Amino acid sequence: MRRKNMKKTAALFLLSVGINCMTAQDIVPVYEFDIDVQNVGAPIQSTMYGIFFEDINFGADGGLYAELIKNRSFEFENPWGGWEPFGDVSIAEKNPCFDKNPHYAHLTYAGQITGTGLENEGFKGIGIKANENYDFSLYARTETNNPIKLRIELVNRDNDIYETQHLEIKGKDWKKYSVILSPKATEAKSRLRITMETAGSLDLEHISLFPQKTFNNRTNGLRRDLAQALKDLKPGIFRFPGGCIVEGTTIATRYQWKNTVGPVENRPININRWNYTFPHKKFPDYYQSYGLGFFEYFQLSEDIGAEPLPVLNCGLSCQFENEDMDQHVPVDKLQPYIDDALDLIEFANGPVTSQWGKIRAEMGHPASFNLKFIAIGNEQWGPLYPERLEPFVKAIRAKYPEIKIIGSSGPNSEGKDFEYLWPEMKRLKVDLVDEHFYRSPEWFLNSAKRYDSYDRQGPKVFAGEYACHPTNRENSFLTALCEAAFMTGLERNADVVELCTYAPLFAHVDAWQWRPDLIWFDNLNIVKTPNYYVQQLYGHNAGTNVLPLTMNKEAITGQSELFATAAFDKRTNELIIKIVNTSILSKKIKLSLNGISPGKHKGKLTILHASDLEAKNTLSKPETVIPIESAVELEAPVTEVSIQPLSFLVYRISL
Repeated sequence: MRRKNMKKTAALFLLSVGINCMTAQDIVPVYEFDIDVQNVGAPIQSTMYGIFFEDINFGADGGLYAELIKNRSFEFENPWGGWEPFGDVSIAEKNPCFDKNPHYAHLTYAGQITGTGLENEGFKGIGIKANENYDFSLYARTETNNPIKLRIELVNRDNDIYETQHLEIKGKDWKKYSVILSPKATEAKSRLRITMETAGSLDLEHISLFPQKTFNNRTNGLRRDLAQALKDLKPGIFRFPGGCIVEGTTIATRYQWKNTVGPVENRPININRWNYTFPHKKFPDYYQSYGLGFFEYFQLSEDIGAEPLPVLNCGLSCQFENEDMDQHVPVDKLQPYIDDALDLIEFANGPVTSQWGKIRAEMGHPASFNLKFIAIGNEQWGPLYPERLEPFVKAIRAKYPEIKIIGSSGPNSEGKDFEYLWPEMKRLKVDLVDEHFYRSPEWFLNSAKRYDSYDRQGPKVFAGEYACHPTNRENSFLTALCEAAFMTGLERNADVVELCTYAPLFAHVDAWQWRPDLIWFDNLNIVKTPNYYVQQLYGHNAGTNVLPLTMNKEAITGQSELFATAAFDKRTNELIIKIVNTSILSKKIKLSLNGISPGKHKGKLTILHASDLEAKNTLSKPETVIPIESAVELEAPVTEVSIQPLSFLVYRISL
C-alpha cells in the first residue's frame, strides 16, 4: 500500500473506531466469534435488500429506458431541444396526431442545395453497435397526396455515415412508418439524420429509435445491460419513481402516474426535477418522457424478481424549494391525490373488469402485479406531512387492508424533524418508516449498532436511501467497505429493519448531477462500482433467519475494527457469515460453530478487498475491485480463519 493511502486509512478508520497499537514483538491476538446455529432468530424478509430508482443523472431517459432519441415529440419548452433543423423547418400543432403531445415538425423542401431535414443528438450522443438492428419509426403525413421520400441516416459530427435507409411517406392522414437500421460500425456519439429527398411538405411526429436487443426483447423496452445489472443484484424490493421526483419543485411538476400509462406516444412529458436543481449541474434538456412509466416499472419488477414499492405524492411539493403554502395542497382538497393512490393499487392488482385493471390488461398484463407495498410521501417533514398522510392511511386501510403503508421520517436520520415524525408514524400506525442516510464514512462505521436499541413494538424500518458520502463524494472502496460494515447492523436487526435500498442507482458519466451512485454508464458500456458488489453480496447471501454472532457476548459492531453478522438459510441448509475488517492489519478469528455436527463442512468464500481505499472501478478499468470466490472448508465445532486487511468476506457453509 502506498504511504499516502496508509495515512488515509489511519485517519478515516483507526482514529474513528480506535486502534490496537502493536509492535513486531507483540503476540497477534485471536478474536473469538461465537455462532449459535441452533438458536434461529428473527426472519430476514425476502424483500430485505433491494434497489431504489429515481430519474436523476439521466437514469431513465438516456439511461435505463432504451429510447435513443431525445425530445422525440418536440414537447420540450424549447421544442428544438435535442434537434438541429436545417432548411425550411418549423414547429406546428394544428390537427395533431396526439392530443397530449400536440407539437410536431413541419418540413418543406423545394430543391435547395442545402436540403431540408432534422438531426437528433440523442443523449450525449447515440450509442450504436456494429451489425445490430435498431427499430426506427415515426408518424407522418404529407401536405398533398404526392409521395415524399425520406433518407434516414446514422452519422457522426464528422459526417461519417454508418447506415442509410429510405422511407416513402404518402397521404394526408397521420400514419406510422418504420424501418430497420443496421449500422456497420460501433459508435458512442452518433446522430440520427432525416433528410427530405423529394420536393413538397410533410409533418413528422414521435420520431423514435430503439435497439432491438432490449431487456427480454420487449418493445418500448429497457437497455439490456443496465436492466440485467439490476437483475444480477437479486433485489427483493424495488422502490420507484423517487425521491424528489415524486414531490416536484411545484405541485404541477410532481410525478403523476396516470400520465405514464397507456400508449407511449400519447404520454405527456414532464420537466425533470433535476433539470435545474443544482446551479453547477444544470441540464435544461432534461425532461421525463414517461416512456418508462408505471406499467414498465411493474413489469421490470416482475422480470427481476423484486416486489414493487411505488411512492406517491402526498399533496406536498418539495419542502426544500417551497416555504409558502401555495405549492401545497390543503388537507380538504386531497381527495384527487388519495384517489390516485387507490387507483394505482387497482391498476396493479385489480381485476380486468375494473377501470384501471382493464387498462393494465390492455397494455399486455391481464394478471395482477401482486402489489403489497405503497409509500406516501418522500422526504416531507413537520406537521404538514402527518396531517396529509392520515387521510391516505384511512382510505387505503378501508379499501385495501392487506397493503403495507410506508411513511417517512423526513430527510435526516436524526434531529428534531426525525424525532417529531417517528411518534407521528406510530400514531398513524404505518407499517414501515422510511429513513434516509447520506452520511460520512465515520457515521456509517459508528452506526452499525444503530438499530440494536430500536423499539421492537413499533413500525418496522425501511432504510430507503443511503450511501456513504466522503468529502470527494466518489464511489470508492472506502465507501463500499463502510456500507458493508453498516449493513451488518441492518441484517443483525432484521426484526426491526425489513427493507433497505442504496441510492441513487444510475449515473451517466456525461450527464450526472449527484454522486456517489451504484452503477455508472456511457452510451455503450457500464461499470459496477465497489458499492454495487457490496449490495450484490448481501442480496445473494441474505439467508432466511438471523443467527446470534457475538464476541465476548456482545454483537460485533466495530470492536477491534471488526463487524460481523450471521444468518441461516433454511432453503439451502447453509450457514452464512459476513465479516468486515476495516483495519490495516490482518485479523485471526476463532469461529466457534455451536450446534454444527463435528467435522469438515464445505462451502465457498467470497472476498471483496482492495489495498487502496481510493480504488475505483471505471469504464476503462471496470474490474479494479470485484469479488473473488473460492472453495473453502470450515472445521466444526471450532476453526480458525485469517481475515485480510480492508476486506468484506462472506462465508457460505453447508451444514
